[in-house]
Amino acid sequence: MGSIATPEFEVLNSELTSKIDKILSENEYDASKLVGILLDIQDIVPKKYIPMDVAAYVASELNIPLTGVYDVITFYSSLSDKPRAENIINLCKSIVCRTNNYMDLQKSLEKILGIKVGESTADGKFALQYSACFGACDVAPAIKINQDVYGNLTEEKLEEIIKRYR
Repeated sequence: MGSIATPEFEVLNSELTSKIDKILSENEYDASKLVGILLDIQDIVPKKYIPMDVAAYVASELNIPLTGVYDVITFYSSLSDKPRAENIINLCKSIVCRTNNYMDLQKSLEKILGIKVGESTADGKFALQYSACFGACDVAPAIKINQDVYGNLTEEKLEEIIKRYR
């Protein structure tokens, strides 16, 4: 069995390293801010994930064990160590969204995208997943596409929103 970090899986280059260094600097190299740091880094990595070489670099720069970084990545559903779609659609299933018929929203999204929750579109443009509350209770049911939150949704509104990301 070979090493996990083979060349085809390595994405860390000088440009990405520079961007990661900026994120780390903005967070004062504070390991207690690891979740936010990883979310920011994940947003700038192609395929929206934290590859092994990036996780190892972050661990080294924050002077924490690599296992600590992976503990965080595997604990939070908004983080991933596997390549994902270009646009991550998080469907809130908090109690507020549940009482406001989030299942109708889910059915509409599955129809529009042609996928089920937990899947990605064949073109790699969209992934649909459940999420815990992201603070949009006032417009429930809601979705979050990457960092953009949308609420008070109908199937027609969803179709318009999805078109913006195609």
